[in-house]
Amino acid sequence: MFTGLIQHVGVVERVEQRAAGVRLSVRIGGVEMGSWGYVPELGASIAVDGCCLTVSEFGAGMEGGVALFDVVAETLEKTTLGSLEAGARVNLEHALRADALLGGHFVQGHVDGVGEVVEIQRDPSDWRMTVRVPAELAKYATPKGSICISGVSLTIARLDADRIGVALIPTTLSETTLGELSVGDRVNIEADVLAKMVVHHLERFGQR
Repeated sequence: MFTGLIQHVGVVERVEQRAAGVRLSVRIGGVEMGSWGYVPELGASIAVDGCCLTVSEFGAGMEGGVALFDVVAETLEKTTLGSLEAGARVNLEHALRADALLGGHFVQGHVDGVGEVVEIQRDPSDWRMTVRVPAELAKYATPKGSICISGVSLTIARLDADRIGVALIPTTLSETTLGELSVGDRVNIEADVLAKMVVHHLERFGQR
C-alpha cells in the first residue's frame, strides 16, 4: 500500500530483456538515500511511476544505490513501464508503514490503465493538466475525488466524460516528473480503490 506522495525521482539505468519480461535497473540514490532516508531490502515493495514492483536486488556494493526490479509481460503491457528507456526519470515511493501519516490517499500500486495527456496549461500561478483516461475507468472518477497519475496522488479538479483535469501545485511540479510531461505523453492511471469498490458492489448487487 502507498499514499501517492512521491519521495524521490529515480533514473532508469538499464532495461535488460529477459524471458519473462525485463529487468529494470533504477538509480534510487546513494546508500543513505539522501533526504529519502530509506534503504530497501530484498523483496521490498517500491512504486515506480505508480506500479508496485518488488526489489529483486539491492546492496551497498551497488554503485549509486541502484535497485533492480523484474517486470513481467503483463505489467509491461498494461502500464507505461514497457516504454521506459535508459535515462528516463521515474517517480518513486516505498511502501506505507501502518503507523505512518496518510498524506495522500490509499494507493495500491495496481495500475488500472494508461491515460494520455491531452492538454497542459503552463501557468505558474495555475498549472493545469488534462488527461484522457480509458472509458472503462471514467466511471470511477468523481469531482474532487482522488486519482493517482504516474504514482502521484491528485485531486480531480475537472471531469468531462473521459477527460480528467488536475491542478498541479509548485511542490508537485518540482518534486515529481509531472512538470516534465508534454501533450501526447502516456501516464499510468490508478483509480481510487474506494470508488472502485463502491462501483463494483453497485454493479453486482445494486439492482435487485
